[in-house]
Amino acid sequence: MAASLGFASAANATTTMTFGGLQDQEPILAYYDGGSGGFGSGPGPNYGITFGADSRALISEDDGGSGAFNEAPNDTVAYFVSGPGDLMNVVSGFTTGLSFYYSSPAAPGSVTVWSGLNGTGTELADIILPTTPEGGTGCNTSYCPWVAMGFTFSGTAESVDFSGSTDEIGFSAITVGSASLTAPEPSTWAMMVVGFVGLGLAGCRAKRKNIALVA
Repeated sequence: MAASLGFASAANATTTMTFGGLQDQEPILAYYDGGSGGFGSGPGPNYGITFGADSRALISEDDGGSGAFNEAPNDTVAYFVSGPGDLMNVVSGFTTGLSFYYSSPAAPGSVTVWSGLNGTGTELADIILPTTPEGGTGCNTSYCPWVAMGFTFSGTAESVDFSGSTDEIGFSAITVGSASLTAPEPSTWAMMVVGFVGLGLAGCRAKRKNIALVA
């Protein structure tokens, strides 16, 4: 089912996950359901949101982690190590829209929104995430910018599958219930909006020439 690309006003309560509070490489699991991550971090905020076993938090190298990524909106991002992607369940459901930042220098990714838990039910939206190619406009010699994405959909969603190449796509500041992006933390990171999709080219710093997110 087609979604409406753009930045819409939220029609319901919104929740943003920045993945701070989790350890480097820690499975996210029930951290956003008032529980703990796979390494025992928590309890986290009780948003009624859980992540599949393959979904992990990744902290940037600059902040003591193993993430070989440039200036993201937040110091910690979500990525997956195997399987179909970052599967997120929202037990109470959410409506209106979804927004996030992503970086995928190796290959395109996608986001699929489902009416049921665990990627079941009716497909409410299926969004392709273009590659952020290494060395492209707005990049230095290594990593490309994080891209801002927001879209609306009809119906009530209970799960989202954030997918792409294993170890090579990351997601930051995921907001459920709104297509409007959460403002990034103050930094040299800047966003250039292109149409309604909102493709952002960041002010990157040079890193090792390696497209994987993990060092």
